[in-house]
Amino acid sequence: MRIVEIKGGSGPAEALTLAERPDPVAGPGEIRIRVRAAGINRPDILQRLGRYPAPPGASDVLGLEVAGEVDQVGAGVARWSVGDRVCALLGGGGYAEVAVVDARHALPIPAHMDFVQAAALPETICTVFANVFEAGALKAGETLLVHGATSGIGVTAIQMARSAGARVIATSRGAEKAEAARLLGADLSLDATAGDMEAAIGAFGGVDVVLDMVGADYAALNQSVLKPFGRWVVIATQSGARAEVDLARLMMKRITLTGSTLRARPADEKARLIAAVEVTAWPWVMSGAVRPPVDATFPLEQASTAHLRLEAGGHVGKIVLTV
Repeated sequence: MRIVEIKGGSGPAEALTLAERPDPVAGPGEIRIRVRAAGINRPDILQRLGRYPAPPGASDVLGLEVAGEVDQVGAGVARWSVGDRVCALLGGGGYAEVAVVDARHALPIPAHMDFVQAAALPETICTVFANVFEAGALKAGETLLVHGATSGIGVTAIQMARSAGARVIATSRGAEKAEAARLLGADLSLDATAGDMEAAIGAFGGVDVVLDMVGADYAALNQSVLKPFGRWVVIATQSGARAEVDLARLMMKRITLTGSTLRARPADEKARLIAAVEVTAWPWVMSGAVRPPVDATFPLEQASTAHLRLEAGGHVGKIVLTV
């Protein structure tokens, strides 16, 4: 099979090259997927840069989500059959023509959805569900604040929160992105480069949950706009990992501050999460209510160009490799 391999150099053109490896074989409890599309995620860039190594036992090949057809079923797998259309959450190995995954980490692709759209879902929908709905405990009638709202995670969070009956405040950089977030369903969409976001959010009534992919630069804002008993969930630190937190304010507002990553979770925990997503969130996908936009697609051999597109920051939604 063809794969994208990480070689020397930190820039995509130098670091990412096509290579060949033997096709993997599905072991007990696993399925093998003939990959048709693979989602690009920011952790892929961090791994390429040497800052986010694959967890023990995971493939060293980039790629945390794929869509395709099952072409091999391991012993003990009852749910899936050869030919089934699935998308799956991986610990690695998505930038390839074939991927092996724990059978419990796959989800059925709706009939109305193609492989490109399906490949944009597993990592993002699981991340949003784990952090907004489990850690953040977002409920109908509450307000979610999403920073980085036009990222793959952000556009998914907007649609999922709206599907759950919550209001959404979105922040993004630039008027064009702010308009894109509004069109995706944000009740209030703010350009982070213009205007007083704290005043605008306060006038809207504050927020119950913050999904924070920015980190240090928005720490003070988050503490100010969260309502009593608010939940602040950190999943990335693009502006820095060190921030000033006013513990007295957290105490007085009874704010919960938490953070998490997804990739390194144990297989059983990922299986539990996938099962919860299928019960609660997958009906939104099946109905078409959650259908994050795909910003651009690139063939497998142009993975370096796809990384450049993601790093440039001008995208709205997901970037996907086609295989």
